[in-house]
Amino acid sequence: MTTQTANEPIRLLSLGAGVQSSTMALMAAKGELPMPKAAIFADTQAEPESVYKWLDWLEKQLPYPVYRVTAGSLTDTQLRTRISQKTGNVYIKNMIPAYVAKGGGGSGLLARRCTGDFKVKPILRKAKEIAQIPKHTRNDGKGPRVEQWIGISIDEAHRMKPSQEWWAVNTWPLIDKGMTRKDCLNWMLQNGFPTPPRSACIYCPFHSDHEWKRLRNEEPEEWDKAVKFDYDLRAAVSQATGTAKLSGDVFLHASLLPLDKVDFQSLPEKNQLSLFGNECEGLCGV
Repeated sequence: MTTQTANEPIRLLSLGAGVQSSTMALMAAKGELPMPKAAIFADTQAEPESVYKWLDWLEKQLPYPVYRVTAGSLTDTQLRTRISQKTGNVYIKNMIPAYVAKGGGGSGLLARRCTGDFKVKPILRKAKEIAQIPKHTRNDGKGPRVEQWIGISIDEAHRMKPSQEWWAVNTWPLIDKGMTRKDCLNWMLQNGFPTPPRSACIYCPFHSDHEWKRLRNEEPEEWDKAVKFDYDLRAAVSQATGTAKLSGDVFLHASLLPLDKVDFQSLPEKNQLSLFGNECEGLCGV
């Protein structure tokens, strides 16, 4: 086990509770990685129940604390209609990258704020608190105060992005070890640990067709929540006549069909990793 000196940045693990970040967490517990001061899990309140159950189990295996932080319910925030005090228009905030139908049969993706607002910001707020960095502190030239571990493996190296905070530096222990996602799964198996769940919001539009089918077949209650959200989102958009760029219906699936009407068997598989490659800060699905 590697101990931390007083002059080193505080090591904090950004815990998504998926395969890669869970592997990092347990490798540190077994002394195969330096011991972090803590792990931080940002809860969108929209993860499948399997993730929450896994996190309950994982916390008991770790010799360091896991802090659960949240910016509130992503579901409620996305579906809430608002009235502009300036114009009186009804609008909703674009939070998730849902597919929107355009004229002429085309489609596009809505702007994405979910990762930044519900993952990145809550984790950074907690990290700043743990590191005892005062508000409005400017860069004093002494270097980063926090080393933030992010669970990206070498098969997803294109998702690596530097920290935007002067007091933090992003690091990727699995990249340093040359580990792929499959290597992580093998490590869990070899060490007698259960297989972690897939970590992502139940209604993430970046789900592959394989993941949608898995959710439907293995977690039917979560599938029903995703189907309901899909319909609720279109209902909210129909009321939000003042929302810019929403000229057509929105959908969770690229086929522009309601989720429960999609024939997953006849559709070509989407490449989820290429979609996640543009995901802010690389904190989803790890």
